[in-house]
Amino acid sequence: MSRYPRILLLLTLCTLMGTAVAHAQATRTWVSGVGDDVNPCSRTAPCKTFAGAISKTAAGGEISVLDPGGFGAVTITKSMTLNGDGTLASILVGSGSGVKINGAGIVVTLRNISLFGSGGLAVNGVSLINGAALILDGVSIAGFATGVATSTGNAMVVNSTITRNTDFGVRAIGGAITVENSTLSNNGVAVQADSGATVRLFNNGVYNNLTGFGCGGGTLASGGNNRKGGNVGGVVAACAPNAAISVQ
Repeated sequence: MSRYPRILLLLTLCTLMGTAVAHAQATRTWVSGVGDDVNPCSRTAPCKTFAGAISKTAAGGEISVLDPGGFGAVTITKSMTLNGDGTLASILVGSGSGVKINGAGIVVTLRNISLFGSGGLAVNGVSLINGAALILDGVSIAGFATGVATSTGNAMVVNSTITRNTDFGVRAIGGAITVENSTLSNNGVAVQADSGATVRLFNNGVYNNLTGFGCGGGTLASGGNNRKGGNVGGVVAACAPNAAISVQ
């Protein structure tokens, strides 16, 4: 082989290798309030938003938060974890939804993240549109029309605070939601299961909502260790759901 064809071959191989590296995805990526989405989302060169980091995170991987910041609304289409351990990780939404999960068979975890809807046009804090499972651990959701909504799959809400959502705190339109060790307060309806859906309640505080337990035609199942108080009715009709709720 002559000199020039060899050079051309080497240049082609280098280009292909560079393309492969550019499209490589990491199992752990990072976001920072002072990051940039053109970065590789590494520990030393973090991205700015969750949306920017998702394309650089492998399925089943984790996006971790380095320092306090607002990291933007996001649609998740593959299994992953958004982890805000140890800092203030927030998503501020003026309209639409904070986090949408929409991928067949995926499992998504949100841990220690605060979601806040402002301006009256925020629809859902977290919405499970399509997916196998959703886990919310230590999550705070406020200011949306609905805090947590599922259309399918199974959601688990633990150690969380869902407050000041105008329509529903937790609503199972389809699928099932389990809520444990959490507080639901000052919502329109704290919890509701629509026809064919289920909400399971264990060791929660349900306080000062217009209606504590909505009757949407689905199943509300209680471990009998939930507390309620100050759910006064109002613009949302009160009802008697099929859940045994102890009164504090």
